[in-house]
Amino acid sequence: MNELRFDRPDGIELVARTRPGEGTPLVLVHGALADADAWQQVVDAIELPNPVVVVNRRGRAPSGPFGDGYSLRTEIDDLHHVLDSLGEPVVLFGHSYGGLIAQEAATERTDVRALVLYEPVVRPFGPESMAPMREAVRRGDLDAALEIVNVDIARVPAAEVAELRASELWAVLRPLAAAAAEELAVINDHEPGFERYAALDVAITLILGDRNEGVPPYGTVFDSVAAAMPRAKVVRLVDQGHLAHVEGPEGLAAEISAAVR
Repeated sequence: MNELRFDRPDGIELVARTRPGEGTPLVLVHGALADADAWQQVVDAIELPNPVVVVNRRGRAPSGPFGDGYSLRTEIDDLHHVLDSLGEPVVLFGHSYGGLIAQEAATERTDVRALVLYEPVVRPFGPESMAPMREAVRRGDLDAALEIVNVDIARVPAAEVAELRASELWAVLRPLAAAAAEELAVINDHEPGFERYAALDVAITLILGDRNEGVPPYGTVFDSVAAAMPRAKVVRLVDQGHLAHVEGPEGLAAEISAAVR
């Protein structure tokens, strides 16, 4: 894997990990509680010759912090900068909050050849949890903030949360909880562009973990996005929820590969 570095006008540096290849670049935009490392197993399993670019978004090393005035516009402009720097048509993939960023950016470009979205989120998305999460982060209690994400927002059963806390993954996710608190606020501050989503004139694939179908918050939010993209192809990941990049990376990579071919 190679690195690309991007300097933004506000002084923040973004760092992307790249898998070299030939053809149209596939740009992956990760969600909250994730970084480029979290997607490495998926990248390794993507059976395509295409280059793959995964940007560490703001708020996680080695990229810089959020900076002043952070908003969804910040993330969209960061993504535009990356795509402009690549200088060629791309396929965009986004997961969760990254899906929201990717779909918004796609409505403002003409060089996106295909759009692949895995359970993109839009508001309202856990607005009642914003204040408790920020308070937990203020106290430095990242365990509590991560617990709020899993229990109050994602509604993960208590037994599964206990298993997660006992696993090595908890230590990986814990440092990202502070960033997640800010990102949750941004999601709920942003007015989704449903009319613009409907006007997208590109091939769109929407991926849903079948465990989340019709189940809040991810399944019901997914339904609202899918309704705005009636021409999109909907793919269901068997026996998966919102974390297939961790729990079933090979299956998710196969669906991404199929969507790009």
